[in-house]
Amino acid sequence: MDQAIAVVPMGLGHLRQVLDLGHQVFDTTTKPYTSWSLTAVAEHLDSPDNACWVALDSDRVVGFVLGSMEFEHRDDWAYLEWIAVAPDMQGHGIARRLVDVCSEALFARGAQHIVTDVEERNGASAALMRRSGFVPAATVTLLVRTNPETPGDDPLPPIAKHDLVRRGRLSLDHPRR
Repeated sequence: MDQAIAVVPMGLGHLRQVLDLGHQVFDTTTKPYTSWSLTAVAEHLDSPDNACWVALDSDRVVGFVLGSMEFEHRDDWAYLEWIAVAPDMQGHGIARRLVDVCSEALFARGAQHIVTDVEERNGASAALMRRSGFVPAATVTLLVRTNPETPGDDPLPPIAKHDLVRRGRLSLDHPRR
């Protein structure tokens, strides 16, 4: 890990760069129930128990992670929802450092488990999560029914290889979802 990269709590001053990096790297068509937006970031920042961090190279945001103590109806489970590292900064241990810092903050706030998910074809992200102590707990298959009046409409277009670690929600510690 390049020690020149600082990992600090995310603040409002980082918002524009976090949004831009997310738009650059997230392919939300793979999980059509998820969207990357100002609202997605603001909800995390507005949470009293957020665990939002940025990786900075000087004043440039080169990575971020958004986590919170809000997962479904479980007060003792946390959610690591979004993580990204700029493509030119991958391979320097930034994603692992962000996951570790976020996880430590969530456990310190009382989380017994941290939930995250990884799109099936995103092998780099799945490997990162496994190296970070996450274990598969549930497999959910998204089933889509296409309107017969619109033949040929592919609900989930093929995705390109992800250059970036990208996340949503899957699990940690105990095999339960």
